[in-house]
Amino acid sequence: MAPCLNKSRRPCLSHPKAHTLEPAMAAPNAYGEHLPAVPGWLNKGDNAWQLTAATLVGLQSMPGLVILYASIVKKKWAVNSAFMALYAFAAVLICWVLLCYRMAFGDELLPFWGKGAPALGQKFLINQAKVPESRHRYKDGKIESDTVEPLYPMASLVYFQFTFAAITLILLAGSVLGRMNIKAWMAFVPLWLIFSYTVGAFSLWGGGFLYHWGVIDYSGGYVIHLSSGIAGLTAAYWVGPRLKSDRERFPPNNVLLMLAGAGLLWMGWSGFNGGAPYAANVAASIAVLNTNICAATSLLVWTCLDVIFFGKPSVIGAVQGMMTGLVCITPGAGLVQSWAAIVMGILSGSIPWVSMMVIHKKSSLLQKVDDTLGVFHTHAVAGLLGGLLTGLLAEPALCRNILPVTNTRGAFYGGGGGVQFLKQLVAAAFVIGWNLVSTTLILLFIRLFIPLRMPDEQLMIGDDAVHGEEAYALWGDGEKYDPTRHGAWHDSDDIAASPYVNGARGVTINL
Repeated sequence: MAPCLNKSRRPCLSHPKAHTLEPAMAAPNAYGEHLPAVPGWLNKGDNAWQLTAATLVGLQSMPGLVILYASIVKKKWAVNSAFMALYAFAAVLICWVLLCYRMAFGDELLPFWGKGAPALGQKFLINQAKVPESRHRYKDGKIESDTVEPLYPMASLVYFQFTFAAITLILLAGSVLGRMNIKAWMAFVPLWLIFSYTVGAFSLWGGGFLYHWGVIDYSGGYVIHLSSGIAGLTAAYWVGPRLKSDRERFPPNNVLLMLAGAGLLWMGWSGFNGGAPYAANVAASIAVLNTNICAATSLLVWTCLDVIFFGKPSVIGAVQGMMTGLVCITPGAGLVQSWAAIVMGILSGSIPWVSMMVIHKKSSLLQKVDDTLGVFHTHAVAGLLGGLLTGLLAEPALCRNILPVTNTRGAFYGGGGGVQFLKQLVAAAFVIGWNLVSTTLILLFIRLFIPLRMPDEQLMIGDDAVHGEEAYALWGDGEKYDPTRHGAWHDSDDIAASPYVNGARGVTINL
């Protein structure tokens, strides 16, 4: 029985139960202290940040690179390019939870590969996250650093690492846009994930031989960017080039949408590098700041070089400079000082610029291989540069925050840092060699059953022939003219020749 209330709405002291008021409303169950969903090892802040970081990385791919790819290519390839990214995002997730997560982060099968198994069981996913083979030992066998065990459930870690795997395949796709057979791409994605990506991930992050040797790859300069750039160049070689007309003139169909996609990529990189320490800690904060500093510096340097040598700034060039800055800082984002991030930005805005604008034009091999979006330059060159610069600039105190090997430091800090630079070189050679061989074998296997390149008839038309869909309700630039779809209110004799090189942008009527 509730206490009686007088006109002032206060309890009546004369009521027999005036001093036994009902207690305040209990806290909702979600905030209870002793619930099965809130075990003692769970840190809600770390879990919230890890899920947020994972979502930011996911947004880089879907919709970030979907939008970027759809708008940076010619109009006739907008749908196909977007779909290649969309398909890869979905296919990687299913392969990841069925097999590949534990190949990359599971128990050791080989020094460079984990034992594949599903990551779907309830008991597996709700337990505390850990990277089983991440324990590091001294040469005498004593434990130097124990197994990495983040303070959140395995489900958060599985999802976070999926987004990294997905973006690697999507970045690779940038090398073969505009001519790779979509069915061959659908077969390539799971095979490359299994036989290439998981090897690099386990070797460097999952407790493989490069991890135990002390190679630094903070957030994927080698695992993601160097591998996608080398594999992309290799795939571009085996798939073959675009049509001559497409190679000579391949303008973006929507520069503003391209910038929107690039913006999602840039902002999402805070999750990319900020989530790498597996915790919402000091290293994450340093990494986020350094990431943005390096990207901004690189963009400005690339733009200045465009102005100096070509007389005007290029929007596409600015996006490429942004990309190389983000890639370059990735292997050392939480391990270098912020002044070093500026140095890395200067170099990432200039060295890949030289490789793309100067060396590429003089190299017969690079001229022969049709790398559609220059992924080799923006990711392989920039990723290798970042890995080597990390071997020079990694600051000892920052390294102690998260790295398992004691006394890790860049060569510029002395104390044996030169050995670290050598380790970075050897690891890069392994990643390059593995991706060259594995990508080649995968594509040669697929070629036995599916042509890698679209037939020329489809290449002439584009999306309309491959998907039966078009990005924009405009006629021209590749589509076959169909009066039932594009309108038949005029006689064909009245159509004047289009002044445009690549198809009509409209029609001119002679009155």
